[in-house]
Amino acid sequence: MSPTHHRLRKGATAMAAAALVAAPLALAQVPAAAAEPRVANPYSGATQYVNPYWSDSVEAAATRAGGDLAAKMQAISGEPTAVWMDRISAIEGNADGPGLRFHLDEALAQKDAGVPIVFNLVIYDLPGRDCYALASNGELPATDAGLVRYKNEYIDPIVDILDDPKYDSLRIAATIEPDSLPNLITNISTPDCQQSAPYYRAGVKYALDELYTVGNVYSYIDAAHAGWLGWPSNSGPAAKLFADVVRSTNAGFASVTGFVTNTANSTPLAEPFLEDIQIGGTPIRSSSFYEWNADFDETDWTAHLYDLLVAEGFPASIGMLIDTSRNGWGGDARPTAVSTSTNHNTYVDESRVDKRIHRGAWCNPAGAGIGERPQATPAGYPESHLHAFVWVKPPGESDGASTDIPNDQGKRFDRMCDPTFVSPKLANQLTGALGGAPLAGQWFDAQFEMLVENAYPVIDGGGTTPGDVTAPTAPTGLTAGTPTATSVALSWTASTDAVGVTGYTVYRNGVQVGTSTSTSFTATGLNPSTTYSFTVTARDAAGNVSAASAARSVTTAAGQTDQPPSTPTGLTAGTTTASTVPLSWNASTDDVGVAGYVVFRNGSQVGTPTGTSFTDTGLTAGTAYSYTVRAKDTAGNLSAASAAVSATTTTVVVPPPGSCTVAYTANSWGSGFTGTIKVTNTSTSTVNGWSLAFTFPSGQTITNSWSGQFTQTGANVTVTGLSWNANLAPGGSAEVGFNASHSGTNGVPAVFTLNGQACTVA
Repeated sequence: MSPTHHRLRKGATAMAAAALVAAPLALAQVPAAAAEPRVANPYSGATQYVNPYWSDSVEAAATRAGGDLAAKMQAISGEPTAVWMDRISAIEGNADGPGLRFHLDEALAQKDAGVPIVFNLVIYDLPGRDCYALASNGELPATDAGLVRYKNEYIDPIVDILDDPKYDSLRIAATIEPDSLPNLITNISTPDCQQSAPYYRAGVKYALDELYTVGNVYSYIDAAHAGWLGWPSNSGPAAKLFADVVRSTNAGFASVTGFVTNTANSTPLAEPFLEDIQIGGTPIRSSSFYEWNADFDETDWTAHLYDLLVAEGFPASIGMLIDTSRNGWGGDARPTAVSTSTNHNTYVDESRVDKRIHRGAWCNPAGAGIGERPQATPAGYPESHLHAFVWVKPPGESDGASTDIPNDQGKRFDRMCDPTFVSPKLANQLTGALGGAPLAGQWFDAQFEMLVENAYPVIDGGGTTPGDVTAPTAPTGLTAGTPTATSVALSWTASTDAVGVTGYTVYRNGVQVGTSTSTSFTATGLNPSTTYSFTVTARDAAGNVSAASAARSVTTAAGQTDQPPSTPTGLTAGTTTASTVPLSWNASTDDVGVAGYVVFRNGSQVGTPTGTSFTDTGLTAGTAYSYTVRAKDTAGNLSAASAAVSATTTTVVVPPPGSCTVAYTANSWGSGFTGTIKVTNTSTSTVNGWSLAFTFPSGQTITNSWSGQFTQTGANVTVTGLSWNANLAPGGSAEVGFNASHSGTNGVPAVFTLNGQACTVA
């Protein structure tokens, strides 16, 4: 980077110390020149930084463990893990480890000439951090003062260090604020999350803005995991929220390289024995474990999320990271075949590799294991658009204390970490957490031993020069049964190996479509009258992969193109707002293939989704609507209409006079400015479907906005909440923002009305 760039960066940091200052667009739209041009995937062709402090902890744990377990621990001591900046003192170093410059200098020392190296960094200190999980609460309060400290004492010093020209040759991949924005989707009804919401959005925006000015930083926003946001009622609003926040940044979508999922969680990468089918006439996604969430694993979720994000305007070049540090689920409890039960709950429980009692059990879950080793551009999941598997959460670091431990880090005792607690959040079951756990982020010997023992793929105790370096023999005798129009059963002769074959991978036209621990596999989802080429590889316990089998060509049977799809069933309306109704239903079947669905409101077509969910928008508050759905196949045939479902939008609540407050700020540059409006419901009743109106006194014109739907007619402006912030609980707030232009005078609106009632202007 040029010295000129660094002087601009320091100046920009000083200017941004106030609440939400917008930099001049001419300077903000282009990142600084870097030692190398920005690349689409920073992990491609690069090594990753190995944290010597974590490696030392692993070696110490190996010394305490001894025997075969020690050898396995030592075998992974050289794996790359992320460096967490979990509080202000971590920047310079504290009792938990050395500071940021130490790690960056170590990364430079590890870098091979001519080979890029990725430094994995976690930005994690938002005001009101982790508003729903007490164990990882942070040091900064969800207040204006907390936001100022976050900017001045946390983000700015980190960015100043990263901006040092000596680190220009590093590729810095920043995970942005785990668990923050997802909490605004699912937990916004809790007072702590309502208090934190505007600071999460403002803080993430500021972090993205400032990190983008350092040309070699690649930001990945945390996107929870399949068991959190996979439901249609969560995933769609989450993608919209992500888009709203990113659009509010100075560089827009360019400020984000992608998203990272499964951070510090144990949702499996893939469920090899489960696909979304029906057992005994019941969809397995309706089981008590999946609760109608069709995203069974992280490859499902990343593929689903990618499509939603692109639909919201993100470029197709965005990529996904998956944290595989604790989602292996190996060991004796791992299933080896699909269940034969005809009960959908039993079928799921016997087939799933995720052995948690509930997908919401997040704290030090018993039975988890280390997953795939960090690697760039992992193959086999093209729909997920994966940049890398990474270890964001270093294995062996606790999720939270299992008992109350006083501390000065702001971390509170969360009963979800207590193995004796029967949690209402887990269907009144025990948490399944390990006992004896220290504070979040501190070393936990028992957890690390468990993760190593249960690793999948299995960890070879031979280290970097394992005793087993011989791959299994290639599978032979690949044969196909009689194909249907959409499926074919495959079988082959078992491979042999010096140690033992642990499984097989099946490829269709060169792309991985499934795995099997037996010598058979049924490929589904095929098209009629189509020829496919299948191959199979074998894998042993050390991770060695055989050569591919001889290819087997299969042509599916012809389908009947003159039959309509089956009628959609299970049409259900979710939680409505004053203007929206979310709908979901069971997938239809068809002899050729279901191409999509047509949604009807009161008999009129309102949508044509390709999936089994749809949100109807622009509705009238307090109004009943009737919905039906029809399926459409690739030949254009329509099914019969589903059974109708009725849904009523919520009634707009008009608050009593004086029961709301509005804080309005405007930060100007030249003839433009950024406006921020925070509206607070000070009444004792929830305001459903809020609408805020005001008038510009000086002819200002809004050019773009975020976190609300803005409509401007002349000087009059109306802003309404989006699906995720449409309701204001008592004491709750919503913060919206916009960029606008003015002609020299930028007067402040004098009157704001909430659903027709005047608010107090703070």
